Amino acid sequence: MTIFSKTNRFLADLRSCLLFLTILPAGRGVVYSPMGMIRFFPVTGLILGSLMVLTDLGASLLWPMPVVALMDLICLLVLTGAFHLDGLGDTADGIFSHRPREQALAIMKDSRTGMMGLVAVVCVLGMKLAGIYAVKAGSGMGDTLLIFLLVPAYARASMILGIRFLNYGRKGTGTGLDLFAAPLGAKDFIYCVIPLCLSLFLGYKGLVLNLVFAITCLGILWFYKKKMNCITGDMLGAMTELQEAVLFLACGTALV
Repeated sequence: MTIFSKTNRFLADLRSCLLFLTILPAGRGVVYSPMGMIRFFPVTGLILGSLMVLTDLGASLLWPMPVVALMDLICLLVLTGAFHLDGLGDTADGIFSHRPREQALAIMKDSRTGMMGLVAVVCVLGMKLAGIYAVKAGSGMGDTLLIFLLVPAYARASMILGIRFLNYGRKGTGTGLDLFAAPLGAKDFIYCVIPLCLSLFLGYKGLVLNLVFAITCLGILWFYKKKMNCITGDMLGAMTELQEAVLFLACGTALV
Protein backbone atom coordinates (compact mmCIF):
# COMPACT_ATOMS: atom_id res chain seq x y z
CA MET A 1 0.00 0.00 0.00
CA THR A 2 1.44 3.39 -1.04
CA ILE A 3 1.76 6.40 1.27
CA PHE A 4 -0.99 8.13 -0.71
CA SER A 5 -3.42 5.25 -0.29
CA LYS A 6 -2.54 4.94 3.42
CA THR A 7 -3.26 8.65 3.88
CA ASN A 8 -6.58 8.30 2.08
CA ARG A 9 -7.50 5.32 4.28
CA PHE A 10 -6.49 7.23 7.41
CA LEU A 11 -8.65 10.22 6.51
CA ALA A 12 -11.58 8.06 5.39
CA ASP A 13 -11.64 6.13 8.66
CA LEU A 14 -11.31 9.33 10.72
CA ARG A 15 -14.14 10.99 8.80
CA SER A 16 -16.28 7.90 9.27
CA CYS A 17 -15.66 8.02 13.02
CA LEU A 18 -16.53 11.73 13.21
CA LEU A 19 -19.74 11.10 11.30
CA PHE A 20 -20.66 8.18 13.56
CA LEU A 21 -19.93 9.72 16.98
CA THR A 22 -20.56 13.43 16.42
CA ILE A 23 -22.53 15.96 14.39
CA LEU A 24 -19.31 17.57 13.16
CA PRO A 25 -19.03 18.02 9.38
CA ALA A 26 -16.94 15.27 7.81
CA GLY A 27 -17.21 16.28 4.17
CA ARG A 28 -19.10 14.64 1.36
CA GLY A 29 -18.95 11.07 0.21
CA VAL A 30 -17.93 9.61 3.55
CA VAL A 31 -17.67 5.83 3.33
CA TYR A 32 -18.93 4.06 6.46
CA SER A 33 -15.97 2.09 7.82
CA PRO A 34 -17.00 0.48 11.12
CA MET A 35 -13.90 -1.62 11.75
CA GLY A 36 -11.54 1.02 10.44
CA MET A 37 -12.96 3.83 12.56
CA ILE A 38 -12.71 2.07 15.95
CA ARG A 39 -9.10 3.09 16.47
CA PHE A 40 -10.12 6.73 16.02
CA PHE A 41 -12.53 6.79 18.98
CA PRO A 42 -9.97 8.51 21.28
CA VAL A 43 -8.95 10.90 18.48
CA THR A 44 -12.56 11.94 18.06
CA GLY A 45 -12.69 12.42 21.82
CA LEU A 46 -9.67 14.74 21.60
CA ILE A 47 -11.42 16.76 18.90
CA LEU A 48 -14.51 17.06 21.09
CA GLY A 49 -12.30 18.00 24.04
CA SER A 50 -10.59 20.69 21.97
CA LEU A 51 -13.93 22.24 21.10
CA MET A 52 -14.94 22.05 24.76
CA VAL A 53 -11.75 23.93 25.64
CA LEU A 54 -12.60 26.65 23.13
CA THR A 55 -16.13 26.86 24.50
CA ASP A 56 -14.80 27.18 28.03
CA LEU A 57 -12.36 29.94 27.09
CA GLY A 58 -15.04 31.88 25.22
CA ALA A 59 -17.74 31.44 27.85
CA SER A 60 -15.34 32.47 30.62
CA LEU A 61 -15.19 35.93 29.06
CA LEU A 62 -18.95 36.36 29.41
CA TRP A 63 -20.24 34.47 32.44
CA PRO A 64 -19.33 33.39 35.97
CA MET A 65 -18.00 29.89 36.62
CA PRO A 66 -21.33 28.02 37.21
CA VAL A 67 -22.70 29.24 33.87
CA VAL A 68 -19.45 28.41 32.09
CA ALA A 69 -19.59 24.85 33.45
CA LEU A 70 -23.13 24.53 32.07
CA MET A 71 -21.99 25.86 28.68
CA ASP A 72 -19.20 23.27 28.64
CA LEU A 73 -21.71 20.50 29.33
CA ILE A 74 -24.09 21.77 26.64
CA CYS A 75 -21.17 21.90 24.20
CA LEU A 76 -20.54 18.17 24.62
CA LEU A 77 -24.25 17.37 24.35
CA VAL A 78 -24.68 19.38 21.16
CA LEU A 79 -21.52 18.13 19.45
CA THR A 80 -22.47 14.49 20.05
CA GLY A 81 -26.15 15.00 19.24
CA ALA A 82 -26.88 13.40 22.64
CA PHE A 83 -26.00 10.12 20.89
CA HIS A 84 -24.46 8.44 23.93
CA LEU A 85 -27.04 9.94 26.28
CA ASP A 86 -29.77 8.17 24.36
CA GLY A 87 -27.86 4.91 24.83
CA LEU A 88 -27.57 5.61 28.55
CA GLY A 89 -31.33 6.00 28.93
CA ASP A 90 -32.10 2.88 26.90
CA THR A 91 -29.50 0.84 28.80
CA ALA A 92 -30.85 1.89 32.19
CA ASP A 93 -34.40 1.04 31.15
CA GLY A 94 -33.34 -2.43 30.03
CA ILE A 95 -30.79 -3.45 32.65
CA PHE A 96 -32.79 -2.18 35.62
CA SER A 97 -36.06 -3.66 34.41
CA HIS A 98 -35.04 -6.89 36.21
CA ARG A 99 -36.21 -8.90 33.21
CA PRO A 100 -34.43 -11.81 31.48
CA ARG A 101 -31.72 -10.86 29.01
CA GLU A 102 -33.79 -11.04 25.81
CA GLN A 103 -36.61 -8.99 27.31
CA ALA A 104 -34.11 -6.45 28.62
CA LEU A 105 -32.58 -6.16 25.14
CA ALA A 106 -36.05 -5.64 23.67
CA ILE A 107 -36.71 -2.85 26.20
CA MET A 108 -33.43 -1.18 25.22
CA LYS A 109 -34.53 -1.19 21.60
CA ASP A 110 -37.75 0.67 22.45
CA SER A 111 -37.28 4.34 21.52
CA ARG A 112 -39.43 5.47 24.45
CA THR A 113 -37.59 6.46 27.63
CA GLY A 114 -38.84 4.98 30.89
CA MET A 115 -38.44 6.16 34.46
CA MET A 116 -35.12 4.37 35.05
CA GLY A 117 -33.72 5.84 31.86
CA LEU A 118 -34.82 9.33 32.86
CA VAL A 119 -33.31 8.96 36.33
CA ALA A 120 -30.03 7.69 34.88
CA VAL A 121 -29.78 10.56 32.39
CA VAL A 122 -30.52 13.22 35.02
CA CYS A 123 -28.07 11.70 37.52
CA VAL A 124 -25.23 11.36 35.02
CA LEU A 125 -25.76 14.88 33.67
CA GLY A 126 -25.76 16.18 37.23
CA MET A 127 -22.55 14.29 38.00
CA LYS A 128 -20.93 15.62 34.86
CA LEU A 129 -21.93 19.21 35.53
CA ALA A 130 -20.71 18.96 39.13
CA GLY A 131 -17.44 17.41 37.96
CA ILE A 132 -16.81 20.10 35.34
CA TYR A 133 -17.46 22.82 37.92
CA ALA A 134 -15.21 21.10 40.47
CA VAL A 135 -12.37 20.87 37.94
CA LYS A 136 -12.68 24.58 37.16
CA ALA A 137 -12.91 25.56 40.83
CA GLY A 138 -10.06 23.39 42.07
CA SER A 139 -7.49 23.40 39.27
CA GLY A 140 -5.27 25.96 37.57
CA MET A 141 -6.10 27.10 34.06
CA GLY A 142 -3.55 24.80 32.41
CA ASP A 143 -4.68 21.65 34.23
CA THR A 144 -8.34 22.52 33.69
CA LEU A 145 -8.00 22.87 29.93
CA LEU A 146 -5.90 19.69 29.67
CA ILE A 147 -8.48 17.72 31.69
CA PHE A 148 -11.24 19.05 29.42
CA LEU A 149 -9.20 17.90 26.43
CA LEU A 150 -8.48 14.43 27.79
CA VAL A 151 -11.66 13.25 29.51
CA PRO A 152 -13.78 12.95 26.31
CA ALA A 153 -10.91 10.98 24.73
CA TYR A 154 -10.64 8.57 27.66
CA ALA A 155 -14.42 8.10 27.73
CA ARG A 156 -14.51 7.14 24.06
CA ALA A 157 -11.45 4.91 24.39
CA SER A 158 -13.44 2.87 26.90
CA MET A 159 -15.74 1.76 24.08
CA ILE A 160 -12.81 -0.03 22.44
CA LEU A 161 -12.38 -2.10 25.60
CA GLY A 162 -16.10 -2.90 25.61
CA ILE A 163 -15.90 -4.12 22.01
CA ARG A 164 -12.74 -6.11 22.73
CA PHE A 165 -13.81 -7.95 25.88
CA LEU A 166 -17.56 -8.54 25.54
CA ASN A 167 -19.62 -10.22 22.86
CA TYR A 168 -22.31 -8.37 20.95
CA GLY A 169 -25.74 -9.12 22.36
CA ARG A 170 -28.09 -8.74 19.38
CA LYS A 171 -28.50 -11.26 16.60
CA GLY A 172 -27.96 -9.71 13.19
CA THR A 173 -29.20 -6.22 14.08
CA GLY A 174 -28.41 -3.08 16.07
CA THR A 175 -26.34 0.10 15.77
CA GLY A 176 -23.20 -1.54 17.13
CA LEU A 177 -23.35 -4.78 15.13
CA ASP A 178 -20.75 -3.77 12.52
CA LEU A 179 -18.23 -2.88 15.24
CA PHE A 180 -18.01 -6.57 16.18
CA ALA A 181 -17.40 -7.92 12.67
CA ALA A 182 -13.86 -9.04 13.55
CA PRO A 183 -11.72 -9.40 16.70
CA LEU A 184 -9.77 -6.29 17.67
CA GLY A 185 -5.98 -6.26 17.71
CA ALA A 186 -3.23 -4.03 19.07
CA LYS A 187 -3.56 -1.63 16.11
CA ASP A 188 -7.07 -0.73 17.23
CA PHE A 189 -5.67 0.65 20.51
CA ILE A 190 -2.80 2.61 18.91
CA TYR A 191 -4.30 6.09 19.30
CA CYS A 192 -5.14 5.48 22.96
CA VAL A 193 -1.45 6.25 23.49
CA ILE A 194 -2.05 9.93 22.65
CA PRO A 195 -4.28 10.82 25.64
CA LEU A 196 -2.20 8.51 27.83
CA CYS A 197 0.98 10.45 27.03
CA LEU A 198 -0.76 13.81 27.40
CA SER A 199 -2.02 12.78 30.84
CA LEU A 200 1.61 12.72 32.05
CA PHE A 201 1.57 16.53 31.97
CA LEU A 202 -1.08 16.48 34.70
CA GLY A 203 1.33 14.94 37.20
CA TYR A 204 -0.53 13.42 40.15
CA LYS A 205 -3.89 14.24 38.58
CA GLY A 206 -2.86 12.25 35.53
CA LEU A 207 -2.19 9.24 37.75
CA VAL A 208 -5.63 9.64 39.32
CA LEU A 209 -7.22 9.99 35.88
CA ASN A 210 -5.66 6.75 34.62
CA LEU A 211 -6.36 4.83 37.82
CA VAL A 212 -10.01 5.86 37.96
CA PHE A 213 -10.39 5.12 34.25
CA ALA A 214 -9.07 1.58 34.72
CA ILE A 215 -11.22 0.90 37.79
CA THR A 216 -14.37 2.31 36.18
CA CYS A 217 -13.82 0.32 32.98
CA LEU A 218 -13.34 -2.90 34.92
CA GLY A 219 -16.39 -2.17 37.05
CA ILE A 220 -18.69 -1.42 34.11
CA LEU A 221 -17.51 -4.41 32.09
CA TRP A 222 -17.91 -6.71 35.12
CA PHE A 223 -21.42 -5.36 35.70
CA TYR A 224 -22.38 -5.83 32.03
CA LYS A 225 -20.94 -9.36 32.07
CA LYS A 226 -22.85 -10.28 35.22
CA LYS A 227 -26.17 -8.71 34.25
CA MET A 228 -26.28 -9.30 30.48
CA ASN A 229 -23.22 -11.38 29.51
CA CYS A 230 -22.96 -9.16 26.42
CA ILE A 231 -22.80 -5.58 25.23
CA THR A 232 -24.76 -3.52 22.69
CA GLY A 233 -24.42 -0.14 21.01
CA ASP A 234 -26.62 1.40 23.70
CA MET A 235 -24.45 -0.10 26.43
CA LEU A 236 -21.32 1.28 24.76
CA GLY A 237 -22.94 4.73 24.78
CA ALA A 238 -23.89 4.36 28.43
CA MET A 239 -20.30 3.36 29.23
CA THR A 240 -19.03 6.52 27.53
CA GLU A 241 -21.39 8.82 29.42
CA LEU A 242 -20.70 7.23 32.79
CA GLN A 243 -16.94 7.27 32.23
CA GLU A 244 -17.04 10.94 31.31
CA ALA A 245 -19.02 11.85 34.44
CA VAL A 246 -16.83 9.79 36.78
CA LEU A 247 -13.58 11.11 35.30
CA PHE A 248 -14.64 14.74 35.60
CA LEU A 249 -15.61 14.13 39.22
CA ALA A 250 -12.35 12.30 39.93
CA CYS A 251 -10.23 15.08 38.45
CA GLY A 252 -12.21 17.68 40.37
CA THR A 253 -11.93 16.12 43.81
CA ALA A 254 -10.25 18.20 46.49
CA LEU A 255 -7.81 15.32 47.11
CA VAL A 256 -6.04 16.02 43.80
